[in-house]
Amino acid sequence: MQLGLPDPATMPAFYEGVLIKRAAAWGIDVVLIGLLCVVVLPFTAFTGLFFFPFLMLVVGFIYRWLTISNKSATWGMRMMGLELRDRDGLRLQSGTALAHTMGYSVSVAVAPLQLLSVLMMIVTERKQGLTDHLLGTAALNRPSH
Repeated sequence: MQLGLPDPATMPAFYEGVLIKRAAAWGIDVVLIGLLCVVVLPFTAFTGLFFFPFLMLVVGFIYRWLTISNKSATWGMRMMGLELRDRDGLRLQSGTALAHTMGYSVSVAVAPLQLLSVLMMIVTERKQGLTDHLLGTAALNRPSH
């Protein structure tokens, strides 16, 4: 069994198309989070309409943390055949999923960090964003086994 993230030079299949798939997965996740927020709205007596961006942030945080904790991928990532792996090449556990979600949330809230994260995904060989670099995680094409 291999320990660590796959080497992009010797195992490029794990990283092929990951950038485009991550973007598509993000779009799918935003739509799903929006739909979840619409379901939650009646439970806020529709006052959630006045703070909908905050509601999206909270619902999105919970959604990302729970889905990444469960199968190391959000539903969007699963649809695109991706999963997150830690520096040892293992699926993310709840604590790492929480840290990853927190890092993502901070970078989304601070535009220069989000821009830096996207640029890092474009130029790094493992297609890692800022949070991935800090935690040692990477999004990979799901192994076939």
